[in-house]
Amino acid sequence: MHANILGVGTAVPAHTIAQTSVRDRARTHFTGLSDASRERLLRIYENTGIERRFWVNDVEWYTTQRPFDERNAQWHEQALDMAEEASRAALAAAGVEASQVQAVVMVTTSGIATPSPEAYLIQRLGIPLSATRLPIWGLGCAGGAAGLARGAELATLRPKGCVLVVAVELCSLTFNALDHSTSNVVASSLFADGAAAVVLGHEGGPEIVGSFTRMLPESYDVMGWDVVPEGLRVRFASSIPNLLRGELGNLIRDGLAEYGLSQDDVGLWVLHPGGAKVLTAYEEALEAAGPSLEASAHVLRHYGNMSSPTVLFVLQHLLQQGQVQPGTNSVLLALGPGFAAEGVIIRW
Repeated sequence: MHANILGVGTAVPAHTIAQTSVRDRARTHFTGLSDASRERLLRIYENTGIERRFWVNDVEWYTTQRPFDERNAQWHEQALDMAEEASRAALAAAGVEASQVQAVVMVTTSGIATPSPEAYLIQRLGIPLSATRLPIWGLGCAGGAAGLARGAELATLRPKGCVLVVAVELCSLTFNALDHSTSNVVASSLFADGAAAVVLGHEGGPEIVGSFTRMLPESYDVMGWDVVPEGLRVRFASSIPNLLRGELGNLIRDGLAEYGLSQDDVGLWVLHPGGAKVLTAYEEALEAAGPSLEASAHVLRHYGNMSSPTVLFVLQHLLQQGQVQPGTNSVLLALGPGFAAEGVIIRW
């Protein structure tokens, strides 16, 4: 018995940030770089494919270095609020009561809490306290896809109940105002805040056929966090687009082969839009085109890269468009630290 996608909900914080405003603030903020280096890097802001993003604070707030405990406390409070909003929207879209939820998967990488956030979320929503809890931390941008995969596996064991998958990231709160590295400049041009939730069950909606994970060996330094006295410092290699072009196709072909599928059998790609260069690399490596790229570019343009929830925003956009033909095979795909590809095979 496979799981079906019954409903998707999303949420973003109140502050809308124009990409041009962030670029102008970055010009006066990154004074640790030479004028030539700074101007060269600032061109990244104009080539991301992003027009606006949503952050939990206004731009000015980020120009002052904040202690990690202050930022983490804000993450805990606001991530829960956004996770609740997205979850209620997903439950409403699915026509499901909170009492029917038997398991909750909670994905995040931008803050730390014990008990993990789903303990609070379950009680806010009125989900039974007997629900299975699966917190997932550390998968970064791949977390939304991996969370959906783990939720589908849990749902197959619960034929009479539903599973709630939630991904929430407040990437803006990880910004280190003292870090003038190239990686931090690039991160500040891309990342945003958001939450997404998916209700999985067994009647109606696209069917999750299976999932796969593929990692490149010894790729730990490609992306991730370094723990420093100021908190979490982004690790972001410039080689990512080249790795996508050179390695992604083989990773995906290998994952699809588990299910007797080839790349030609995929009628739609639901792609995490890591940035404009990443979308171009998808186009080259996967021969993705049309609605696949349009949906990802739409989310990137209007929301930026929210890390783990972003691919679920793309999924919601495609569901709302209602243009995917029944029976279409699709792959929901996201990439994360350790250079891992997380794929979810969906039949519409």
